[in-house]
Amino acid sequence: MEKINKINRDVVTEIEKRGYLGKDEILLLVGSRQAGKTTILKLLRDKLEAEGVSNFFLNLEDPDYLRLLDQTPKNLLQIFPINLKKRSVVFVDEVQYLNDPTNFLKYFYDEYWGKIKLVVSGSSAFYLDRKFKDSLTGRKVILPVRTLSFRELLRFKGENALLELLPTGLTSDNYRLEEETSLSEREKIREYFIEFLTFGGYPRVVLSPFAEKPEILQELAYSYIKKDIHEANIRQDEVFYQLFKVLASQIGGLVNINELANTLGVSRKAVDNYLYVMQKSLHICLLRPFYRNMRKELRRMPKVYFYDLGLRNFFVNEFKSPLTRFDRGQLLENAVFRQLAERAGMLVGDKLKYWRIQGGAEVDFVWEESQAFEVKFSTRLFRGKKYKPFLKSYPEIKFNIASLEEVDGVGYPVWKPWWL
Repeated sequence: MEKINKINRDVVTEIEKRGYLGKDEILLLVGSRQAGKTTILKLLRDKLEAEGVSNFFLNLEDPDYLRLLDQTPKNLLQIFPINLKKRSVVFVDEVQYLNDPTNFLKYFYDEYWGKIKLVVSGSSAFYLDRKFKDSLTGRKVILPVRTLSFRELLRFKGENALLELLPTGLTSDNYRLEEETSLSEREKIREYFIEFLTFGGYPRVVLSPFAEKPEILQELAYSYIKKDIHEANIRQDEVFYQLFKVLASQIGGLVNINELANTLGVSRKAVDNYLYVMQKSLHICLLRPFYRNMRKELRRMPKVYFYDLGLRNFFVNEFKSPLTRFDRGQLLENAVFRQLAERAGMLVGDKLKYWRIQGGAEVDFVWEESQAFEVKFSTRLFRGKKYKPFLKSYPEIKFNIASLEEVDGVGYPVWKPWWL
């Protein structure tokens, strides 16, 4: 864990860039368990320590602290010697364990504005509507903490030199940068990307030997998702896991809730609730369709993607190299989704969509109505005529191909997925 503490995360850079620690709004870091929220809080605390800023750290997995704060939020001032004559930052880890976390946060914002700044982490249980109420409107900034992105994986591997080779934007010229990298550099990046496709980005998994990665993913899946189930008051945990397996087998596919309910033998309402919990836990995303033509373009069923491919591969029980797998196209499409989702922050549903018409023509991703991405493991599989309906309807949207294996002459910009 000490090794992880020294490795910066992109969300920490964003917090510094936007000056969130110096603002009075409550800073909420929400995400799945073991994605690194506690480590991020400690990184932020170390930065404040270096600047001489008064701060305190509270982990609510400690039952004594939890009991005191459940009695009344005021007990925080009994736990720590906070000097109210100057501004202090209080880090609260695992805030979802409080009986009423919203009331706790609202109390300190309203009563000690400008004196006590709260930086808080919470898992899905806090972010579920049962505990997370609108009374915090205007008082908070929410940032997602997902498992490591591919860029962060390179940083955790100590490959900062490779990281510096990757473009940072979605400009149309990025694909040309391949000419500026050596063959050995490209091969090394490719090897790490294959690892990312296989084992995902949980920090513990990334830093573990290959032989131990599947076992750690199993522990994460059963131990921590079980906590999500418990805190969401879900009774049928076996059905919840079965739904994970079904979704994992159809990443990039349309989600028909009625079919899922029939397959699992539960009500549509139950499936809706399970999907809601999975999304709030930042395990899956249900991507909505992009449409303007109400008559021709599909606008109902979402497509499903996992935020962590290691978790997805655990649920299909497959950790072989993507280069030899039948689902390699799905894996690559999910990886492209994940990298685009990183750029969208909390606004994935607003910035990123897919396109499909009733005849079956489809484009994998539409980014902010400005760029479109079709994902093919090899550009040999690309058939330009399939995309003519989209290109005719939206000539102003720049069309790109994301592919690991490129063949000359496809007629459109070809992006390596790790360059998105």
